[in-house]
Amino acid sequence: MTTVGDTLSHTASSIHSDTGSSEHDDGLSAFAGVRARLFSIAYSMLRRAAEAEDIVQDVWLRWQATDRSLVDNPCAFLAKTTTRLCLNFVQSAPSRRETCIESSLSELVDTKSDPTLSAERGEALKLGVAVLLEKLSPAERAAYVLREAFDYSYRQIANILQMEEVNSRQLVSRARKHITECRHHPANPAEQQHLLEAFITAAQRGDMAPLEDLFIEDVVSYSISDVMVCAA
Repeated sequence: MTTVGDTLSHTASSIHSDTGSSEHDDGLSAFAGVRARLFSIAYSMLRRAAEAEDIVQDVWLRWQATDRSLVDNPCAFLAKTTTRLCLNFVQSAPSRRETCIESSLSELVDTKSDPTLSAERGEALKLGVAVLLEKLSPAERAAYVLREAFDYSYRQIANILQMEEVNSRQLVSRARKHITECRHHPANPAEQQHLLEAFITAAQRGDMAPLEDLFIEDVVSYSISDVMVCAA
C-alpha cells in the first residue's frame, strides 16, 4: 500500500530529478507534481473549494513569473507561496479572519493525523499567533485559544483565569469580535515565540502546563500594568 509519505517522497524526488530536464517547460512539471497538495493546503485554510482553486491559479501565475533557477526546492517554495496567499486573502476578508485562525490553531493539534501539511500549518500558525497578540488582550487570548484550540469548557477557563464562568464566555465572545476588527497593536517577537512554543508543546505533547502558566503570567502582568497606569 502506498502511503501519503511515500507519495510525497516520490513527488519530491521526481521534482528534483526533473529540474534539470524541464528548464524550458515554464515550470509546469514541478507545479503539476504538487498541484493537488497546494489545493489541499489552500482548502484546509479557506474551507471553500472555489477560493482554494483561485489561490492555486494565482500560485501558478506567480510561479511562471519567478526566476526558477534561484529556487532550490520548488515543492517548499510553492507550498509557502500558497500559505502566504491564503493568509493575505483572509486578511483582506475580515469575515473569514476568525475562521482561518481557528483552523490554524485547531488543525495543529491534529498535525500527526496528516503530517504532509504540518510545515504549512506551522507557517499559518506562526502568523496566526501574531494576529492573536496584535488584536487580543492577554485574557481574551487565553480564553480564545483554550476554548477554540483545546476545547476547554468555560468553567475550566474560568478556574484557570480565576473569574466567573460568565466572564470567560464574554472573553471568548469579545475575542472573536476583536479578531475581525482593524485594531492592531504590534506583536513583540519574543512574546510571539514564547506563545508559539507553548502552544506547540501543548498540541504535540499534550503538556498543557506551560501554556496555562504563560497565559496566567500574561494576564497578571497586564493587570499590574493597568494598575500602575491608573495610579500614575
